[in-house]
Amino acid sequence: MSGIQESVTEFITWCDYLGTFAFAISGIRLAAARRFDWFGAYVVGVVTAIGGGTVRDVLLNIPPFWMEKPSYLFISLLALIFTISFRKYVVRLNNTVFLFDTIGIGLFTVVGVAKTFDCGYAWWLAIVMGTVTGSFGGMIRDILINQTPLIFRKDIYATACLLGGAVYVGLLFTTVPIGIVQFIAAFIVIAVRFIAVKYHISVPVFRGKV
Repeated sequence: MSGIQESVTEFITWCDYLGTFAFAISGIRLAAARRFDWFGAYVVGVVTAIGGGTVRDVLLNIPPFWMEKPSYLFISLLALIFTISFRKYVVRLNNTVFLFDTIGIGLFTVVGVAKTFDCGYAWWLAIVMGTVTGSFGGMIRDILINQTPLIFRKDIYATACLLGGAVYVGLLFTTVPIGIVQFIAAFIVIAVRFIAVKYHISVPVFRGKV
C-alpha cells in the first residue's frame, strides 16, 4: 500500500515539475515576443509557473509551495535556458505558446485537485482549486504582458480545467487506481483544449447589442 502511495506522490511531483517547466516556457515565449530582456522574460516565466499554485496555497491557508522548495525557481531558469538555446523553434513558431500552455494547465489542474484533497477539503473545492492552479498563472502572465487574459476571453481555458477536475473527482468513486485517475484527468484537460482550438469551439460572449 505504501508503494502505491509513493508512486502516486511521485506522479504528482512529476506533474508539478513538468507543469512548471511548460508554463514557464509559455510565459518566456510571450515575453520574448514582446521583446523583454532575459531577466524580464525570466520573471514572466516564474510568475506564470508559480502564480496559480501560489493563489491556491494562500486560499488553502498553507505556505506557498515555492517558498519551501526553491527547485521551482531553478526549473523556471532551465526553461529560460531552454528557450534561449532553442529560440529558433520555441520563439519563432506561433504554436509553441499554445502547446506549452495547454500541457501546463492539464498537469497543474491535477496537482491542484490532489493538493486540495491532501489538505482535507471537500471535493467541490478541489475542483475549484484545480481550476485556480491551472488557469491563474496564465492570467497573471497575460496581465504582465498587457493583454486580455485567456480566462476572460471566449477560449476554452478555465472550462477545460473545470471539466478535468470534475472527471478527477468523479473517477474517485470508481475502482480506477488513483494514478490512472490523475493521468486521465490531465489528458481530458489537454484534449479538450486541443479539440476546442482545432474545431473553433468557444464559450459564448456577451455582446453590446442583441
